[in-house]
Amino acid sequence: MAEKKKFKIGIIGTGGIANAHVGAYKACDDVEIVAAADIIPGKAEAFMKRNEIEGVRFYKDHKELIDNEPELDGVSICTYNTEHAGPAIYCLEHNIPVLLEKPFTVTLEEAEAVIAAEKKSTAFITLGFQPRFDPNMQMIKRIVESGALGKVYYIQTGGGRRRGIPGRTFIEKSTGGIGALGDIGCYSLDMVLNAIGYPKPLTVSGHVSDYFGKNPKYYWEHERFSVDDFAAAFIRLEGDVILDFRISWAMHPDTPGDTIIFGTDGALRIPSTDCWNGSVGGAMTLYHDIAGEQFNTEIPLYNGVNLWEKKIRSFLTAIEKGGPAPVPTSQILYNQAIIDGIVKSAECGREVEIKFAD
Repeated sequence: MAEKKKFKIGIIGTGGIANAHVGAYKACDDVEIVAAADIIPGKAEAFMKRNEIEGVRFYKDHKELIDNEPELDGVSICTYNTEHAGPAIYCLEHNIPVLLEKPFTVTLEEAEAVIAAEKKSTAFITLGFQPRFDPNMQMIKRIVESGALGKVYYIQTGGGRRRGIPGRTFIEKSTGGIGALGDIGCYSLDMVLNAIGYPKPLTVSGHVSDYFGKNPKYYWEHERFSVDDFAAAFIRLEGDVILDFRISWAMHPDTPGDTIIFGTDGALRIPSTDCWNGSVGGAMTLYHDIAGEQFNTEIPLYNGVNLWEKKIRSFLTAIEKGGPAPVPTSQILYNQAIIDGIVKSAECGREVEIKFAD
């Protein structure tokens, strides 16, 4: 019997999130991690040793890796936020499929540059939004698409942590670019935008703050902190839908509120979680009328699904079939546009119109 073909995968960036990628790849018997790159000397080597992966070739950066690995089937990009766009574009220019960790980029302009490169490439790029593969998230989308809510007209969403500011590259503008907005805010936005078909965002009135990250009472690396730890926004979407959003790495309450999708025929409450990493915090509730009477229907939770393995498998399947991307850039562009709009609105102190490149 012929030996099963193995996907040759490269890892660009070997920080914390790379552990989840490599762990999921190791669970696949048809994957071989052949190359890794990190700009910090010795970091990639130490990373692979800790993960007990042998036979890996190491490089100083993404360009050296791509230039010397012509047989790669795909790449996971696990760099810090401000270094997402460059490696993604370089991979696409060399027609190598990419699994890019979230957030997509830091700015809308960077996201549009990646998409422009993708359009010229024979390869694709998929975004690392593993909650998409959660049966609970898929149920939210199914409920909306079933018509049970009628026309969706208003959404309250967000979440956060009472205390949960990360460290390392997350907290500095030079590496993180954006803080809670990019780290967990993109998940919250994707949950509801994906459910309603990703309508185009039109305007944003946004606010960001850093009261906890810069305060020595709450955060030990306060002198390094230079991104947002809280953000809120009022977003107008195509189709006459209003999105009321807030996200936080640190706050005094345990949650800024559950997600609620308001519709003309019903509403869906999605409980928040303690840390908000893209999961559902409890059984969901559908509020609706039956025969003129008001009823609440509990939607039970699904458990036991390894979302990382599903994300990695979806990437490998797309490589094998030549696409399409499981989580396409055409959708996450709107996610990034909202995040970018919140930052720009906060900077100028007024509502801004979201403008896309032609």
